[in-house]
Amino acid sequence: MIRYALTRLVLLLVGLVVASVLIFVTLRVLPGDIAQMIAGPAQVEAIRSGLGLDRPLPIQYFDWMSGVVRGDLGTSLLTGTPVATELAQKAEVTVPLGLLAMVIALVFSVPLGVASALRRGRADGTMITVGAQALAAVPVVWAGMMLVVVFAVWLGWLPAQGFPRSGWADPAAAWRALLLPAITIGIVEGAMLLRFVRSATLQAVGQDYVRAAAAKGLTRTQAMLRHGLPNVGLSIITVLGLQVAGIIVGAVVIEQLFSLPGIGRMLVVDVGQRDLPKVQGELLVLTGFVLVVGFAVDLFHRVIDPRQREAQ
Repeated sequence: MIRYALTRLVLLLVGLVVASVLIFVTLRVLPGDIAQMIAGPAQVEAIRSGLGLDRPLPIQYFDWMSGVVRGDLGTSLLTGTPVATELAQKAEVTVPLGLLAMVIALVFSVPLGVASALRRGRADGTMITVGAQALAAVPVVWAGMMLVVVFAVWLGWLPAQGFPRSGWADPAAAWRALLLPAITIGIVEGAMLLRFVRSATLQAVGQDYVRAAAAKGLTRTQAMLRHGLPNVGLSIITVLGLQVAGIIVGAVVIEQLFSLPGIGRMLVVDVGQRDLPKVQGELLVLTGFVLVVGFAVDLFHRVIDPRQREAQ
């Protein structure tokens, strides 16, 4: 197990290095010059020299990564604020939004996915499957706008946009502001997860241990819930790890739609302003988060699944 964990850790670090190189190079080939945005043509060269933008790219990359290793993600070229500080502030919105969206996706997808599999061939099971396929094809922006029309405009239950200026000093208002965006992400991601849960449940129903439990007197549903669902849960954990990236992408779009001051909205603004240190830091943190989640899921799966330990 220790050898496996160390191997995965090395792969994680290699992935972070590769991601950092791709982020750095990609941002350097985008059109536009931050020095021209800060000052006029006469001062451009002086500003480029002061910011270190005239140095060779390998040196710029080495300087950036040296700071990252020390916990310094750089400083915004436009505001002069440390990137880590701004990321921490924006994470107070994005992290709860992502967690709430994941909870909604699970609550929505797991019971319905299992039910649609156990009631395969019946009208209600077919309706759940068709509904999931339809929701999975819905663009997250369109889903968000429809939910705003229903719950904010028609019913007036939830705010359509914005986040309380007091932030989490008023938890009730903060959660109300995040609920509609989280539902938007959760139902779209949950629809895709539901289809996987249904497939995994159908596969588990056909396993010998479920059939043996049914042969001992349990109904098919009881046998599935007692013996099959734990194995389905292992698969769900793996898929959730993969869906973290989808939730992050959804947060970028939804924060724009609902005017939430999170990392996604900040990233869009900074890309438009060519604030390279901030964009680099934001992309590296988001990429690193996805890789770390994948690393944690791999280890967790290895710990709780004896079949994987025996395969070592």
